[in-house]
Amino acid sequence: MLTTKCRLAGLIALICAFFTVSASTSYSQLKEGQTVDKIIAVVGNEIIMMSDLNSQLAIFAQQDPSIDMNDKELRKKVLDAMINEKLVVTKAIEDSIVATDEEIKQRWDYQLQNLVKHYGSEKRIEDIYGMSISRMEYEYKDDIRKQILAEKIRQQKFGEIKANPEEVDAFYKKFRDSLPAVPTQIELAHIVKFVTANKKVKEEIFELAKKVRDSIIKGGDFAEFAKRYSQDPGTAAAGGDLGWFEKGKLFPEFEKEAFDISIGQISQPVETPFGYHIIQTINKNKDSVLTRHILFKFGQSDDDKEKAKKELAELKERIIKGEKFDELAKKYSEEKETQGFGGTLGKFPINQIPASLKEIIDVIPNGGISEPLLYTSEPKVSFHIIYKKRIVPEHKPTIEEDYKELEQYASSEKQKKLYIDWVEDLRKTMYWEIKE
Repeated sequence: MLTTKCRLAGLIALICAFFTVSASTSYSQLKEGQTVDKIIAVVGNEIIMMSDLNSQLAIFAQQDPSIDMNDKELRKKVLDAMINEKLVVTKAIEDSIVATDEEIKQRWDYQLQNLVKHYGSEKRIEDIYGMSISRMEYEYKDDIRKQILAEKIRQQKFGEIKANPEEVDAFYKKFRDSLPAVPTQIELAHIVKFVTANKKVKEEIFELAKKVRDSIIKGGDFAEFAKRYSQDPGTAAAGGDLGWFEKGKLFPEFEKEAFDISIGQISQPVETPFGYHIIQTINKNKDSVLTRHILFKFGQSDDDKEKAKKELAELKERIIKGEKFDELAKKYSEEKETQGFGGTLGKFPINQIPASLKEIIDVIPNGGISEPLLYTSEPKVSFHIIYKKRIVPEHKPTIEEDYKELEQYASSEKQKKLYIDWVEDLRKTMYWEIKE
């Protein structure tokens, strides 16, 4: 859809759309005697003003000065796209889809960060738009909410739809001459080893957790003990407060204990991949729980880390001596997502690999393996060795070499067609009217 592409094509265009007359005015917002421009369309109980349409067209003109904002055909296409957007949002609301305050805040923060990168500072943004950052956030909160609603319902209805092999083949035959070249790629695999505490260390940490719990049971202040002992940097200063969590959002072991114990009760130490937790349930209902905790981490000692690195170094030597990387990865790698595929990470465009990783890969020959490296795999600390399988030069995509990429293209095309058909159905079943 034309305006959707415009809104999502770049953050600046999106913010420009927000920082003009809002396109989400409703009948209830029109006060008697208030001066307005002109209502040109109604969608449910939402309206589209002439200024809203002009704002969208102005974004196009900003991106392409050759565009004539008075072109009737273009104006009709853009207005139709705006109507479609409102129909989608209205349907999302009807289907009880919600955008939480946290999601709206995260989206705003992301957009603001990108604006700061573009303009240099928040002060510069405030000068350009003539209002404070906090005022901007308040003014455009509802626009962001509706954007999220539209994305959620589209993902809900079409996000899991994939093209089957026949559709991928048909897509490739139809578009093979117009598909962009696949940039130079590098194919990587790895073997991962988690850092784990030895039995004696875990026992000592468990005993410390029990002693802390006993002290709290005897009358100690949970929050003060959390501030003193908890190794969770995100909650320790707040007395271990985790806030409300819905079912399915916490580690299973933690969640089960939090729901099982009574309100106000303090659990025995509970083990999760983070370590041992002492949990206190503050409140709960059938769907969510309010807790605080004290975390005692394990698996962080230098000896534990050296043990994991040594195991990987030994595996590297076995590969150098002739054993197959994928077979050892299937047997020894501790990352479930890649273990069953022989440690395969996939192919990555060289120009998109982070600079820190590229520096490491550049010095590894094709078919070579890195030294053990620290690997980000929260909540556990781990190390991995990277296998540089091959460099794939830039080329026109083929079914044999690039099936995964072609499947993504074909799936996206399939989702787009189904979405367009669905929106057309909305236009037939929901109320909308052009007033212009």
